[in-house]
Amino acid sequence: MANAFTGTLAMANLVQTAFDRELEFALRAQPMFRRVADKRPAQQAMPGSSVVFEIYQDLAQQITPLNELVDPDAVSAGNPSTVTVTLNEYGNAILVSNKLDLFSFTDVTAGLVNQVAWNLIDSVDLIVQNVLAAGTQTVRRNPGTGAITYGFGTTPTQPTALNTIDNSTNSLFTSAVARFAVAKLRANKVHPTTNTYYTAYIHPEISHDLRAETGAAAWRDPHNFSAADNIWMGNIGEYEGAVYLETPRAQNLQVGAGAGATQTRVYNTYYAGQQALAEACAEQADPLPASWLVRCSWLDSLPSRGSDRCSDRLFGSSERVIVVDWEGLQGPSLSSWDRGEEWRTGPLLLQMFRERIHSHGIH
Repeated sequence: MANAFTGTLAMANLVQTAFDRELEFALRAQPMFRRVADKRPAQQAMPGSSVVFEIYQDLAQQITPLNELVDPDAVSAGNPSTVTVTLNEYGNAILVSNKLDLFSFTDVTAGLVNQVAWNLIDSVDLIVQNVLAAGTQTVRRNPGTGAITYGFGTTPTQPTALNTIDNSTNSLFTSAVARFAVAKLRANKVHPTTNTYYTAYIHPEISHDLRAETGAAAWRDPHNFSAADNIWMGNIGEYEGAVYLETPRAQNLQVGAGAGATQTRVYNTYYAGQQALAEACAEQADPLPASWLVRCSWLDSLPSRGSDRCSDRLFGSSERVIVVDWEGLQGPSLSSWDRGEEWRTGPLLLQMFRERIHSHGIH
């Protein structure tokens, strides 16, 4: 009689699919644009729905020699220029059922707290970049001739039209564009961000184009002989008066020549000096620990401020829902977002304060 084997088919109920209980998070790009907003109120008079920054205007240069017997006529000081920034409220929230919290095979609340904390700084970074992208000092290359075009003012009337940028080599970002952008910032008396360097935020695809450019006046040839480490690292570094920071966050949209799926994708590169953006907030940040969030199902054990927020504003007197949220009611202070805490960040006041330039290129 043949042997009877007991295998996985015979006892199939004992063979189950295994899961890793520790979940990974989606790939994330480091936020970096908020550092551009380095101008904040120094002596804000009072709370308000907007904040006005004022800038003194220098007197006209006086180069005529004085007469030793005649006092110079007094001149009128110029009216300060103003930059008004308006408060806006931002926020996001997740409501988690108590049932999910009890039944899930992982600590779902901790994971959601992490996602909400990331969503806070991820959202703020885009808010800041949107202000940068709305700037009117724009550099573009003419796709027909390769010439650099530049616009400045209320509307950029001089640069090549955005919808004419095509996939030709004349539309690529080059060292000539990098030199031009820095020259314009210097010509406009913009103070550098670090020592003598401005800061440039560039997409990896555009960084590739710049590093691939050859020739005596390009990035690569000098680095072949004097700074090969940058080639090994694939890092532009300091070049032509700017420190380059690569980020996939740099906005890029199909807004160039063509239409539909084949329309040219255009990438933004931003150059900034000191006080490129102004930012203000209604109040300094007040962290709400994650432990309070986890306990939002048990309202009777919450501190009064947490109970208020969880029970009254969001879901009545229910004890079956956990609240994980951030909202723009208090001032931004995001340096400790990764400590597992919820930060309630305040209304951000973002507007162009002083001059900065953004450049368009294709890849």
